Amino acid sequence: MRAIFAFLYGLAAYVACQAVLLYFIGFSADLLVPKSVDVGGVAPWPQALGIDLALIVLFGVQHSVMARQGFKRWWTRVVPPVVERSTYVVATCVVLGLMFWLWLPIASPVVWRVEQGAGVALLWSVFGLGWLMTLVSTFLINHFELFGLEQVFMRLTGRAPAEPRLCTPFLYRYVRHPLYLGLLLGFWSVPVMTAGRLLFAGGLSVYVLVGVAFEERDLVRQFGDRYRRYREQVGMLVPRVGSRRTTAGDEATPAGR
Repeated sequence: MRAIFAFLYGLAAYVACQAVLLYFIGFSADLLVPKSVDVGGVAPWPQALGIDLALIVLFGVQHSVMARQGFKRWWTRVVPPVVERSTYVVATCVVLGLMFWLWLPIASPVVWRVEQGAGVALLWSVFGLGWLMTLVSTFLINHFELFGLEQVFMRLTGRAPAEPRLCTPFLYRYVRHPLYLGLLLGFWSVPVMTAGRLLFAGGLSVYVLVGVAFEERDLVRQFGDRYRRYREQVGMLVPRVGSRRTTAGDEATPAGR
C-alpha cells in the first residue's frame, strides 16, 4: 500500500509540475495566460520591486537548497527517500504558484522594443528554441527520474533504481548544462523587455549561474576526476571553439539536476 500511495503521490506531483511549467513559459513572455510578468495588479514600483525580488529569491533558495546533496541526506530522514524528488517537485510548484499569484508588473521603463517583423520572428524563434532545448535536455538526462516519477514507479514494481552513471548524450557533448542554456535563451529572447521582465530575466539568470556553481561542486564530489576531465573538454554554457568534443565513449555526466 505504501508503494501504491507513493506512486499516486509521485504521479500527481509530475502532472502538476508539467502544468505549472507550461504556465511558467506563458508567464515569462505574456503568452496565453491571464496573469504574467507584464500583466497583473498595479502597485508603486518600489513595492513591486520589493515583492518581485523576494519571489525570485524564494524560488532560488528553494530550488537550489533542496537540490543539494547535504539537504537531501537530512531531508530523507523526514520523508521517505522514494518520494524525496516528488516532494521537491511539489515544493517547486508551490513556489512558482506564489510567483504567479503575487508578482506585480513594472511596466516602465521599456528597455527595448523590437517591432520589425524579421527581428520579432527571430526573437520568438530563439525563445522557442530555448524552451525546446530545455525539454530535450530533461529527456537526455532521464526526464522521469528528474521529476520523481521513475523513483516511485520503480518502488511500485519492486525494482532497484539504477546507479548514477556518466554519459554525454547529444547536447551534453557541446555544453555541460544545455538545460540551463535553454532557460537563459527563453528568459531573454522577447521582443519587448520592460523593467519588470528585465528583473525577472536578470534575477532568474543570476539563479541559474549560482545554481550551476553549486551543481558543479556536487558533481565533482560525486564523480571526481571523471567530471573534472569532462569540465576541461566541454564549455559550461557556451561551446568551446577549438576544443575536442566529448565522444560517446568519453567520461562525462549530464547536469541540470
